[in-house]
Amino acid sequence: MARWADLCTAEPAFAQRVRRAFDVARHKTIATVRRDGSPRISGIEVEFAHGDVWIGTMSDAVKARDLRRDPRLALHSPTVDPPPDDPGAWEGEAKLAGSVSGPSDSSSATPRRFTIDLTEVVLTRIGAPADHLVIESWHPGRGLERVERR
Repeated sequence: MARWADLCTAEPAFAQRVRRAFDVARHKTIATVRRDGSPRISGIEVEFAHGDVWIGTMSDAVKARDLRRDPRLALHSPTVDPPPDDPGAWEGEAKLAGSVSGPSDSSSATPRRFTIDLTEVVLTRIGAPADHLVIESWHPGRGLERVERR
């Protein structure tokens, strides 16, 4: 697994584009795994700091319980529609996947902060000309890959 700093070192321009996609609005979407194995979607705020991606929850939040039981997650940037008059100018949407590291103690009502150990970072955008999607993905050990889909 990797830290955000690892991506920034390996692919700084890609990391910057992903970060811009996450910074377009405050609220992101997180997917966690419920006790029965089904997905749970929740809103969340994210911080990129000190070479890591951080999320915070109240300790009794359902998503915090999910993460303490099963640390796997997916995180989606805010969704912004492409400009109708110039879809190719859209910077895209980003996704992170991995697992959290952080507190496992649930005895306190204080907020809990977790860092994300990255297994995948994806940026999807409209290509130029605006007749296809461009999907860029980065995985630790594999590096940056690019696929175009029509």
